[in-house]
Amino acid sequence: MITFTRAGFLAGLVAIALAGPVPAPAAEAPTVFAAASLKNALDEIAGRYAQEGKPAPKVSYAASNTLAKQIEQGAPADLFFSADLDWMDYLAKKDLIQPDSRVSLLANSIVLIASKEAKVEVKMGPGLDLTAALGSGKLAMGNVDAVPAGKYGKAALEKLGGWAGVKDRIAQAESVRAALLLVSRGEAPLGIVYATDAAADANVKVVATFPADSHPAIVYPVAITKDSRNPDASALLSYLRGPTAKAAFERQGFTVLNRSTTAAQ
Repeated sequence: MITFTRAGFLAGLVAIALAGPVPAPAAEAPTVFAAASLKNALDEIAGRYAQEGKPAPKVSYAASNTLAKQIEQGAPADLFFSADLDWMDYLAKKDLIQPDSRVSLLANSIVLIASKEAKVEVKMGPGLDLTAALGSGKLAMGNVDAVPAGKYGKAALEKLGGWAGVKDRIAQAESVRAALLLVSRGEAPLGIVYATDAAADANVKVVATFPADSHPAIVYPVAITKDSRNPDASALLSYLRGPTAKAAFERQGFTVLNRSTTAAQ
């Protein structure tokens, strides 16, 4: 049995006082679930945020559909940064984001790419035909039913009349960056990715840009998740809307919109 004396108790109090105040626990870094196409820009922004003495964000990159489903299943994310409105709307309808925090932050475009050494020309416009340029290869795209870049690409091909000729020759990838990699490695002769992805890989070149009116507007919304309890989530969102982040996004080729939205669009 342990016994305590008054003298021992007082000595313990003195020792604690001499040791000084117990430091407060470090703030927990916010977790961001972000579309794969945002990697270059967000890696830079996260680094600058940390350099300013703030908790360095933990960023998880994947296709927007994958991330939205993970949040739906309870994954601990503080912010969701989607590559399209549909998957943000999906979470909004399930009451899984804080609607007043939602911002349509960025815009992008989609392009047709080939390896940098490829000698290929494509006439972009109505009557688009990619069969000759593909040869015996496949067209790399994000999953056309779920990945935003794949959905945009399919819509553009349908609008321009090129879908029927390639629909059975699609190499569907789990994300736009995975589709980019297929072309970069020479595993697919052509691919459809965001302009920002093409700019991030020196092993590919842009063959043609899809007209803006051939597909739905490419808008990237960001919002704080419903279950986030991280006090730094709001500060990080404000930083993403600020001048330092704006410059980083623009260096990667994004157009900054920065429009608040409180309802599904």
